[in-house]
Amino acid sequence: KAVSIHNSYLINLASPKKAVRGRSITTLKREIEWAQALGVPFVVMHPGSHLGMGEKEGIRMVQDALNQIIKESQSIRILLETTAGQGTNLGYRFEHLREIIDGIVLSHKVGVCFDTCHVFAGGYDFRNRDSYEIMMNDFDSTVGIKNLSLFHVNDSLHPAGSRKDRHAHIGEGEIGLEAFSFFLNDERFRNIPFILETPKGENEMGIDYDIINLGKLREIIEKGGGDDSL
Repeated sequence: KAVSIHNSYLINLASPKKAVRGRSITTLKREIEWAQALGVPFVVMHPGSHLGMGEKEGIRMVQDALNQIIKESQSIRILLETTAGQGTNLGYRFEHLREIIDGIVLSHKVGVCFDTCHVFAGGYDFRNRDSYEIMMNDFDSTVGIKNLSLFHVNDSLHPAGSRKDRHAHIGEGEIGLEAFSFFLNDERFRNIPFILETPKGENEMGIDYDIINLGKLREIIEKGGGDDSL
């Protein structure tokens, strides 16, 4: 029911290297064409890495590239994914996403994909109800919940603020199971799809980890809480 394309990790619209940036723009345009041909509504992308030239300049370059690309995107919405902030990656602060969106002429064609592991590793600790509400209020006032179109649901192998992007099985990482119930039972997100990006494979009993992780999440959805989106 919920389909998105995640673009190539080699794409870097913020690269100061002219050849890399040019190939990134061409490749993203092609992936948007694939999405249009397949009827997929979302293309998820990491904002990019500034590679030492600074966040402000990196954000400006992403804005300029997206303004070129979006003119040809028709009905596709490009979703900027929150990142963990490894190295010189942009997108680990909500302000980065807001600045990028503010610089897009056709801003209705850009939204956000909220990755729980990335946000946590990027420095937002939402493991209790109060901290969750503070974080979501911050997100709403900075980016706007109206711009949120998709969740990637992952636990984190590393602690809050580590700036390390390493996903873990639900409830087996530093985030823990309870925090996911805040998202899943938040009425504001009832019609927004949640997609797993947890480690793949099978456990010692031969049960697929996706089934295990989905089972954990579905168990913490309150009755009538909108499990159709998971």
